[in-house]
Amino acid sequence: MKKGDTYKHQFKVTAEVYKGFINVFGDKNPMHTDEGFAKEKGFPSIVMHGNILNGFISYFIGECLPQKNVMIYSQSIDFKKPVFLNEELVLHAEIEDIFESVKSAEIKFYFENSANVKVAKGKVLIGTNL
Repeated sequence: MKKGDTYKHQFKVTAEVYKGFINVFGDKNPMHTDEGFAKEKGFPSIVMHGNILNGFISYFIGECLPQKNVMIYSQSIDFKKPVFLNEELVLHAEIEDIFESVKSAEIKFYFENSANVKVAKGKVLIGTNL
């Protein structure tokens, strides 16, 4: 990995991912589980849990980067637009900086939906000397 390297990976928020998140974490907030409630609040359907995207980031770091001996040290994400069930997202990531002295890298990223709208963006700091 080197500064400026870019990556793309496609994800889909499937029913399996959605139900798995609820089963594991128990977050049954009506915005995420009650279509009538979500519609009353102005959304076309239930809104997916934002932390599903954090799970996608974890998968990307652990499984998609060419270097496998990495660990997430810190992560930030800003949610810009809601994500809905069965929505396809593309993760765009770029190595923003490499810190050789401490064997770490900072990656900036964003998720874009099929309408080319950025739904979230953020940064993740990974350690590469484990």
